[in-house]
Amino acid sequence: MLDIKYIRENSEEVKRGVADKQLDPKLVDVVLEADKKWREFLQKVEEFRKERNLAAKEKNIEKGKKIKGELQSLEIQLKKSEQQQKEALAKIPNIPSADVKVGKDESENEIVRKWGEPRKFDFGFKPFWQLGEELGIIDTERAAKVSGTRFFYLKDDGVLLDQSIVQFALETLTKEGFTPIIPPVLIKKEMMAGMGYLEHGGEEDMYVLDKDGLVLVGTSEQSVGPLHAGEILDGKILPLRYVAYSTCFRREAGSYGKDTKGSLRVHQFNKVEMFSFTREENSDSEHEYFLSLEENFLQALGIPYEVSKMCSGDLGIPAARKYDLNGWFPSESKYRELTSTSTCTDFQARGLDIRYQDKRITKYVHMLNGTAFSQRPILAILENYQQEDGSVVVPEVLRKWMGKDKIVKNE
Repeated sequence: MLDIKYIRENSEEVKRGVADKQLDPKLVDVVLEADKKWREFLQKVEEFRKERNLAAKEKNIEKGKKIKGELQSLEIQLKKSEQQQKEALAKIPNIPSADVKVGKDESENEIVRKWGEPRKFDFGFKPFWQLGEELGIIDTERAAKVSGTRFFYLKDDGVLLDQSIVQFALETLTKEGFTPIIPPVLIKKEMMAGMGYLEHGGEEDMYVLDKDGLVLVGTSEQSVGPLHAGEILDGKILPLRYVAYSTCFRREAGSYGKDTKGSLRVHQFNKVEMFSFTREENSDSEHEYFLSLEENFLQALGIPYEVSKMCSGDLGIPAARKYDLNGWFPSESKYRELTSTSTCTDFQARGLDIRYQDKRITKYVHMLNGTAFSQRPILAILENYQQEDGSVVVPEVLRKWMGKDKIVKNE
């Protein structure tokens, strides 16, 4: 959440930021009104507490009883108004960074740069879903029988390719000083709320277990961010970086009719995620560092890509700035999202109460996330490395884990 003091002092700026994210700026007015009521009750409670203490000092029992009854009623109202303030505040998104372009949706995102030349084929190339089926490494038909649409079985060399990508990411990032972690995939609803993902329809795209008060993570950073909830970190250890590997789950609400063929947009997938807790003054440089790591990964795989900087209307609730790396898919003659990286500034840290101490000064950390790999790069590899005979060449950087240089159909 945003700092309520900042909203009080910069309400018009916050309203612009909310509007730039295509949300109603009147949400800010609701917060300010709730905050005003809370402060009024707080002032009354403090005055009555002073009166109570004075009555006790004067040993005025009758007056003390009267004040006690009125104070109890006021404290109940104070608690209620505080909850209303928090609920209103939770609906305010993180405002976009000053360098983010104002725009309505993904059509107005900026292409920052491109890398690599799309391969020119001298034979009739195939889409990833057809290659996956013919090679026997992706099975969506049986998955639909067992689990329904938007699920898939990854099999045989597909599993080896998947785990090769994971090992590549872990080896690279641990050398960079990231701490590897396998996080839980179920987290408490209050932790997901602290991360800022439940408001404005966010819950609609999640699998929520109301009976248990738990939520299945839709992306690995959702369970890594709360790792230090309620803690004050030593500023000397920052940046504190993790690389997490977990399964993720999404309802894909609102995506019906999109990418239904194959395994591009699915309900369950594995992901290697980078996460950082850092100082405010290092936040922007940390974001560029994450972006450079993601570019290095795709360059090492030899996948042509473009870097897209999200406009304000395409940013999620917690993000202040976000980059997508979109890989080239020959079958569609277009770039599709493979990885992304976001800075959420201190927005999530306030919701989770994660701070750091440095020279007796305590501040909220800045929190950033970035995808090293999901399973989508497998699909980009299939398309970009396919051969005329239907086989797929394994990118050289992955061969030591694959134990082979080509994926062929098993007879």
